[in-house]
Amino acid sequence: MVPEAFDDRLRFRSMACIGECMLELQLPDARSRMADISISGDSLNTAIYAKRSAPDRTHVAYATALGTDAISDRMCSVIESEAIDTGLLRRIDDRTPGCYAILNDANGERSFLYWREQSAARQLLADRSTAYVAALGAFDAWYLSGISLAILDAEQRAFLFEAVKSFRDQGGLLIFDSNFRPNLWTSKSEAQETISQAWRMCDIALPSIDDEMALFGDAGEQDVLDRLARFGVRFGALKRAALGPTPIGWTGDLAFPPAERVVDTTAAGDSFNGGFLAALAAGGSPQEAAMAGHRLASLVIAHKGAIIDRGLMPAPV
Repeated sequence: MVPEAFDDRLRFRSMACIGECMLELQLPDARSRMADISISGDSLNTAIYAKRSAPDRTHVAYATALGTDAISDRMCSVIESEAIDTGLLRRIDDRTPGCYAILNDANGERSFLYWREQSAARQLLADRSTAYVAALGAFDAWYLSGISLAILDAEQRAFLFEAVKSFRDQGGLLIFDSNFRPNLWTSKSEAQETISQAWRMCDIALPSIDDEMALFGDAGEQDVLDRLARFGVRFGALKRAALGPTPIGWTGDLAFPPAERVVDTTAAGDSFNGGFLAALAAGGSPQEAAMAGHRLASLVIAHKGAIIDRGLMPAPV
Protein backbone atom coordinates (compact mmCIF):
# COMPACT_ATOMS: atom_id res chain seq x y z
CA MET A 1 0.00 0.00 0.00
CA VAL A 2 1.21 3.51 -0.80
CA PRO A 3 1.81 5.53 2.40
CA GLU A 4 -0.60 8.40 3.07
CA ALA A 5 2.28 10.86 2.91
CA PHE A 6 3.04 9.99 -0.72
CA ASP A 7 1.93 12.72 -3.09
CA ASP A 8 0.05 11.20 -6.03
CA ARG A 9 0.96 14.25 -8.09
CA LEU A 10 4.36 12.57 -8.44
CA ARG A 11 2.81 9.81 -10.55
CA PHE A 12 3.34 10.15 -14.29
CA ARG A 13 2.29 8.32 -17.43
CA SER A 14 4.81 9.78 -19.83
CA MET A 15 8.45 10.84 -19.49
CA ALA A 16 10.90 12.59 -21.81
CA CYS A 17 14.55 11.83 -21.01
CA ILE A 18 16.81 14.66 -22.19
CA GLY A 19 20.52 14.19 -22.78
CA GLU A 20 23.24 12.68 -24.93
CA CYS A 21 23.64 9.22 -26.41
CA MET A 22 27.09 8.13 -27.54
CA LEU A 23 28.96 5.27 -29.13
CA GLU A 24 30.33 3.02 -26.39
CA LEU A 25 33.57 1.08 -26.91
CA GLN A 26 33.92 -1.72 -24.40
CA LEU A 27 37.60 -2.77 -24.10
CA PRO A 28 38.18 -6.15 -22.44
CA ASP A 29 41.59 -5.05 -21.14
CA ALA A 30 44.25 -2.43 -21.74
CA ARG A 31 46.07 -4.65 -24.27
CA SER A 32 43.01 -5.55 -26.32
CA ARG A 33 43.07 -4.80 -30.04
CA MET A 34 39.30 -5.29 -30.44
CA ALA A 35 36.33 -3.55 -28.83
CA ASP A 36 32.63 -4.28 -28.57
CA ILE A 37 30.61 -1.35 -29.91
CA SER A 38 27.20 -0.32 -28.63
CA ILE A 39 25.38 2.90 -27.79
CA SER A 40 24.91 4.37 -24.36
CA GLY A 41 24.62 7.54 -22.30
CA ASP A 42 23.30 8.08 -18.79
CA SER A 43 19.94 9.55 -19.79
CA LEU A 44 19.45 6.97 -22.57
CA ASN A 45 20.29 4.14 -20.16
CA THR A 46 17.62 5.38 -17.77
CA ALA A 47 15.10 5.70 -20.62
CA ILE A 48 15.76 2.15 -21.82
CA TYR A 49 15.58 0.57 -18.39
CA ALA A 50 12.43 2.52 -17.49
CA LYS A 51 10.71 1.45 -20.71
CA ARG A 52 11.79 -2.18 -20.41
CA SER A 53 10.61 -2.28 -16.79
CA ALA A 54 7.13 -0.89 -17.51
CA PRO A 55 6.56 -1.47 -21.24
CA ASP A 56 2.80 -1.00 -21.34
CA ARG A 57 2.41 1.53 -18.55
CA THR A 58 4.79 4.36 -19.35
CA HIS A 59 5.36 6.32 -22.56
CA VAL A 60 9.09 7.06 -22.69
CA ALA A 61 10.67 9.42 -25.23
CA TYR A 62 14.29 10.33 -25.76
CA ALA A 63 15.20 13.95 -26.48
CA THR A 64 18.65 14.40 -27.99
CA ALA A 65 20.44 15.44 -31.16
CA LEU A 66 22.39 13.25 -33.58
CA GLY A 67 24.07 13.88 -36.92
CA THR A 68 22.73 12.96 -40.34
CA ASP A 69 25.43 10.33 -40.93
CA ALA A 70 25.00 6.56 -41.22
CA ILE A 71 26.14 5.92 -37.64
CA SER A 72 23.53 8.34 -36.34
CA ASP A 73 20.92 6.51 -38.43
CA ARG A 74 21.89 3.24 -36.79
CA MET A 75 21.82 4.77 -33.32
CA CYS A 76 18.32 6.09 -33.97
CA SER A 77 17.23 2.61 -35.07
CA VAL A 78 18.61 1.06 -31.90
CA ILE A 79 16.69 3.54 -29.74
CA GLU A 80 13.50 2.82 -31.68
CA SER A 81 14.06 -0.93 -31.23
CA GLU A 82 13.63 -0.34 -27.48
CA ALA A 83 10.08 1.01 -28.11
CA ILE A 84 11.25 4.50 -27.14
CA ASP A 85 9.61 7.44 -28.88
CA THR A 86 12.18 9.23 -31.09
CA GLY A 87 9.91 12.12 -32.08
CA LEU A 88 12.10 14.45 -30.01
CA LEU A 89 15.34 13.27 -31.61
CA ARG A 90 16.81 16.14 -33.65
CA ARG A 91 19.27 15.73 -36.55
CA ILE A 92 22.06 18.27 -37.16
CA ASP A 93 23.91 18.23 -40.49
CA ASP A 94 27.41 19.29 -39.43
CA ARG A 95 27.66 17.28 -36.20
CA THR A 96 28.31 13.65 -35.29
CA PRO A 97 27.67 11.44 -32.25
CA GLY A 98 30.07 11.51 -29.34
CA CYS A 99 32.09 8.43 -28.43
CA TYR A 100 33.65 6.99 -25.27
CA ALA A 101 35.68 3.95 -24.25
CA ILE A 102 35.38 1.98 -21.01
CA LEU A 103 38.17 0.20 -19.17
CA ASN A 104 37.36 -1.88 -16.09
CA ASP A 105 39.70 -2.86 -13.28
CA ALA A 106 39.72 -6.22 -11.48
CA ASN A 107 36.87 -5.08 -9.18
CA GLY A 108 34.60 -3.98 -12.01
CA GLU A 109 35.21 -0.28 -11.42
CA ARG A 110 35.51 1.67 -14.63
CA SER A 111 37.44 4.52 -16.18
CA PHE A 112 36.54 6.40 -19.35
CA LEU A 113 38.07 8.10 -22.36
CA TYR A 114 35.83 10.55 -24.26
CA TRP A 115 35.65 12.03 -27.77
CA ARG A 116 32.61 14.31 -27.71
CA GLU A 117 33.60 17.85 -28.80
CA GLN A 118 31.65 17.54 -32.07
CA SER A 119 28.69 15.81 -30.43
CA ALA A 120 25.39 16.93 -31.96
CA ALA A 121 23.76 16.77 -28.52
CA ARG A 122 25.83 19.79 -27.48
CA GLN A 123 23.68 21.82 -29.90
CA LEU A 124 20.33 20.39 -28.84
CA LEU A 125 18.85 23.77 -27.82
CA ALA A 126 21.17 26.10 -29.71
CA ASP A 127 18.32 27.46 -31.83
CA ARG A 128 16.18 28.22 -28.72
CA SER A 129 13.24 26.51 -30.43
CA THR A 130 9.97 27.24 -28.65
CA ALA A 131 8.29 24.62 -30.86
CA TYR A 132 10.68 21.97 -29.55
CA VAL A 133 9.98 22.99 -25.95
CA ALA A 134 6.25 22.85 -26.70
CA ALA A 135 6.66 19.28 -27.96
CA LEU A 136 8.49 18.40 -24.73
CA GLY A 137 5.60 19.95 -22.82
CA ALA A 138 3.28 17.18 -23.99
CA PHE A 139 4.92 14.84 -21.45
CA ASP A 140 4.10 14.53 -17.76
CA ALA A 141 7.74 14.45 -16.62
CA TRP A 142 11.19 15.45 -17.82
CA TYR A 143 14.29 13.53 -16.78
CA LEU A 144 17.59 15.41 -16.68
CA SER A 145 21.03 14.65 -15.32
CA GLY A 146 24.09 16.69 -14.53
CA ILE A 147 25.53 15.44 -17.81
CA SER A 148 22.45 16.70 -19.69
CA LEU A 149 23.26 20.16 -18.30
CA ALA A 150 27.05 19.98 -18.57
CA ILE A 151 27.13 19.36 -22.32
CA LEU A 152 25.10 22.54 -23.01
CA ASP A 153 26.65 26.00 -23.08
CA ALA A 154 25.49 28.66 -20.62
CA GLU A 155 22.92 30.15 -23.00
CA GLN A 156 21.32 26.79 -23.72
CA ARG A 157 21.24 25.96 -20.01
CA ALA A 158 19.50 29.22 -19.22
CA PHE A 159 16.95 28.53 -21.96
CA LEU A 160 16.37 25.02 -20.59
CA PHE A 161 15.91 26.24 -17.02
CA GLU A 162 13.33 28.76 -18.19
CA ALA A 163 11.56 25.94 -20.01
CA VAL A 164 11.67 23.78 -16.87
CA LYS A 165 10.16 26.60 -14.81
CA SER A 166 7.30 27.03 -17.26
CA PHE A 167 6.80 23.26 -17.50
CA ARG A 168 6.53 22.90 -13.74
CA ASP A 169 4.22 25.91 -13.47
CA GLN A 170 1.87 23.99 -15.75
CA GLY A 171 2.00 20.87 -13.58
CA GLY A 172 4.95 19.04 -15.12
CA LEU A 173 7.49 17.12 -13.03
CA LEU A 174 11.27 17.42 -13.10
CA ILE A 175 13.25 14.28 -12.30
CA PHE A 176 16.95 14.91 -11.71
CA ASP A 177 20.16 12.98 -11.07
CA SER A 178 23.23 15.17 -10.56
CA ASN A 179 25.59 12.58 -12.14
CA PHE A 180 28.66 14.76 -11.66
CA ARG A 181 31.47 14.37 -14.23
CA PRO A 182 34.22 16.93 -13.41
CA ASN A 183 35.79 16.91 -16.88
CA LEU A 184 32.57 18.22 -18.46
CA TRP A 185 32.54 21.45 -16.43
CA THR A 186 34.76 24.51 -16.79
CA SER A 187 35.03 24.70 -12.99
CA LYS A 188 33.63 23.10 -9.86
CA SER A 189 31.91 26.36 -8.98
CA GLU A 190 30.06 26.32 -12.32
CA ALA A 191 28.92 22.76 -11.63
CA GLN A 192 27.86 23.62 -8.08
CA GLU A 193 25.81 26.62 -9.19
CA THR A 194 24.12 24.79 -12.08
CA ILE A 195 23.34 21.58 -10.19
CA SER A 196 22.11 23.52 -7.16
CA GLN A 197 19.68 25.33 -9.46
CA ALA A 198 18.42 21.99 -10.76
CA TRP A 199 17.93 20.62 -7.24
CA ARG A 200 15.84 23.66 -6.35
CA MET A 201 13.50 22.87 -9.25
CA CYS A 202 13.44 19.11 -8.74
CA ASP A 203 10.31 17.06 -7.94
CA ILE A 204 11.86 13.56 -7.91
CA ALA A 205 15.51 13.46 -6.84
CA LEU A 206 17.82 10.54 -7.65
CA PRO A 207 21.29 11.64 -6.46
CA SER A 208 24.27 9.39 -5.80
CA ILE A 209 26.09 9.96 -2.53
CA ASP A 210 29.57 9.81 -4.12
CA ASP A 211 28.69 12.47 -6.72
CA GLU A 212 27.15 14.79 -4.15
CA MET A 213 30.06 14.51 -1.73
CA ALA A 214 32.61 15.02 -4.52
CA LEU A 215 30.84 18.10 -5.86
CA PHE A 216 29.72 19.84 -2.66
CA GLY A 217 32.27 18.58 -0.15
CA ASP A 218 29.70 17.04 2.20
CA ALA A 219 31.23 15.03 5.03
CA GLY A 220 28.72 12.19 4.89
CA GLU A 221 25.23 10.97 4.15
CA GLN A 222 23.38 13.17 6.61
CA ASP A 223 25.14 16.27 5.32
CA VAL A 224 24.02 15.39 1.80
CA LEU A 225 20.41 14.88 2.93
CA ASP A 226 20.42 18.11 4.94
CA ARG A 227 21.76 20.15 2.02
CA LEU A 228 19.23 18.66 -0.40
CA ALA A 229 16.48 19.51 2.09
CA ARG A 230 17.72 23.12 2.16
CA PHE A 231 17.47 23.16 -1.63
CA GLY A 232 13.83 22.14 -1.27
CA VAL A 233 14.19 18.49 -2.34
CA ARG A 234 11.21 16.64 -0.87
CA PHE A 235 11.11 13.23 -2.55
CA GLY A 236 13.41 10.66 -4.10
CA ALA A 237 16.17 8.24 -3.17
CA LEU A 238 19.82 8.80 -2.32
CA LYS A 239 21.81 6.04 -4.03
CA ARG A 240 24.60 4.51 -1.95
CA ALA A 241 25.90 1.78 -4.28
CA ALA A 242 26.01 -1.63 -2.56
CA LEU A 243 24.30 -0.27 0.57
CA GLY A 244 21.12 0.48 -1.36
CA PRO A 245 19.21 3.77 -1.36
CA THR A 246 18.32 6.01 1.56
CA PRO A 247 14.74 7.37 1.47
CA ILE A 248 14.12 11.02 0.70
CA GLY A 249 10.65 12.09 1.78
CA TRP A 250 9.39 8.64 2.70
CA THR A 251 10.15 6.01 5.32
CA GLY A 252 11.00 2.38 5.09
CA ASP A 253 13.00 -0.23 6.96
CA LEU A 254 14.28 -2.08 3.92
CA ALA A 255 17.18 -4.49 3.59
CA PHE A 256 18.99 -4.28 0.26
CA PRO A 257 20.95 -7.45 -0.50
CA PRO A 258 24.38 -6.92 -2.06
CA ALA A 259 24.93 -7.90 -5.67
CA GLU A 260 26.01 -11.52 -6.05
CA ARG A 261 28.57 -10.61 -8.71
CA VAL A 262 30.19 -7.36 -9.85
CA VAL A 263 31.65 -7.37 -13.35
CA ASP A 264 31.06 -3.81 -14.59
CA THR A 265 29.49 -0.96 -12.60
CA THR A 266 28.67 1.05 -15.73
CA ALA A 267 25.02 2.22 -15.62
CA ALA A 268 24.47 1.06 -12.05
CA GLY A 269 22.87 4.36 -11.11
CA ASP A 270 21.07 4.75 -14.44
CA SER A 271 19.47 1.32 -14.16
CA PHE A 272 18.43 2.02 -10.57
CA ASN A 273 16.76 5.20 -11.84
CA GLY A 274 14.94 3.30 -14.59
CA GLY A 275 13.68 0.60 -12.25
CA PHE A 276 12.68 3.10 -9.56
CA LEU A 277 10.80 5.37 -11.96
CA ALA A 278 9.05 2.52 -13.77
CA ALA A 279 7.76 1.07 -10.50
CA LEU A 280 6.64 4.47 -9.29
CA ALA A 281 4.87 5.23 -12.57
CA ALA A 282 3.18 1.82 -12.45
CA GLY A 283 1.61 2.62 -9.08
CA GLY A 284 4.19 1.12 -6.72
CA SER A 285 5.04 2.61 -3.36
CA PRO A 286 8.38 4.37 -2.85
CA GLN A 287 9.55 1.30 -0.95
CA GLU A 288 8.64 -0.97 -3.87
CA ALA A 289 10.25 1.43 -6.31
CA ALA A 290 13.49 1.50 -4.30
CA MET A 291 13.64 -2.28 -4.16
CA ALA A 292 12.91 -2.57 -7.89
CA GLY A 293 15.69 -0.11 -8.69
CA HIS A 294 18.19 -1.88 -6.45
CA ARG A 295 17.36 -5.32 -7.89
CA LEU A 296 17.78 -4.08 -11.44
CA ALA A 297 21.06 -2.30 -10.71
CA SER A 298 22.42 -5.44 -9.02
CA LEU A 299 21.59 -7.42 -12.14
CA VAL A 300 23.08 -4.88 -14.54
CA ILE A 301 26.46 -4.70 -12.80
CA ALA A 302 26.82 -8.47 -13.11
CA HIS A 303 27.29 -8.05 -16.88
CA LYS A 304 29.53 -6.09 -19.22
CA GLY A 305 28.34 -2.83 -20.73
CA ALA A 306 25.67 -0.29 -19.90
CA ILE A 307 22.71 -2.08 -21.47
CA ILE A 308 22.23 -5.75 -20.70
CA ASP A 309 20.54 -8.19 -23.07
CA ARG A 310 16.80 -7.87 -22.98
CA GLY A 311 16.47 -11.56 -22.12
CA LEU A 312 18.24 -10.96 -18.79
CA MET A 313 15.70 -8.39 -17.64
CA PRO A 314 13.39 -9.20 -14.69
CA ALA A 315 9.65 -9.41 -15.35
CA PRO A 316 8.10 -5.99 -16.12
CA VAL A 317 6.16 -4.23 -13.36
